[in-house]
Amino acid sequence: MRNKSLSRELSLISLGLIKDNADINLNKFQIEEIFESALESLINHCRDELDNCESDLENASQKILDSELQEGGDSSFSNVRDELKKSLKKIETVMNTLSVTLDFPRLIVSSGQIDIRDDVNQRISYIINNITIIDSDIDQAMEGWKLKRLPRIDRDILRLAYVDINFLDTPVAVTCDEAVNLANKYSDIQGRKFINGVLRRLQTVKLQ
Repeated sequence: MRNKSLSRELSLISLGLIKDNADINLNKFQIEEIFESALESLINHCRDELDNCESDLENASQKILDSELQEGGDSSFSNVRDELKKSLKKIETVMNTLSVTLDFPRLIVSSGQIDIRDDVNQRISYIINNITIIDSDIDQAMEGWKLKRLPRIDRDILRLAYVDINFLDTPVAVTCDEAVNLANKYSDIQGRKFINGVLRRLQTVKLQ
């Protein structure tokens, strides 16, 4: 399941690197290059998240230190603060380790996890080769809206969900959960609500 989630996320990032039109044609080698770029983008995103966490930890540590100085080590707070400091130190150590080894996912995907690479390739190929019917069917589920009016990231999340339902026979509940997870990570509040609504209607849309 985790591999499928990773492949969906890499597929979403990969689609964002492809020009959005109905006439695009890509060979397997080109999709492979896009996959590598998407993987690099995901790794950089993880690094940015770690940097943000590190900054938050530093701020939290400083606030603890400031409160200790202000309250003179009040016994009612000292034990809690000690535990917090120990926890923050452990988290910082883990983050430093993760930062050093963050390229490991690239090694896994490039060597042993061929299924992820193949799954991304398959999802992208399905969308590229069937973009017209996919977009048309999603339009039918949008009740007065058009897919092209949505931000690109929202369009691609819905396209991936369509592929799951109609090409890969993924259970609808799983498809919706995965799409919502992607929306929570990459879309905004309005986009998340809209995607959730379209997904409920998309469940009844099948290939013509």
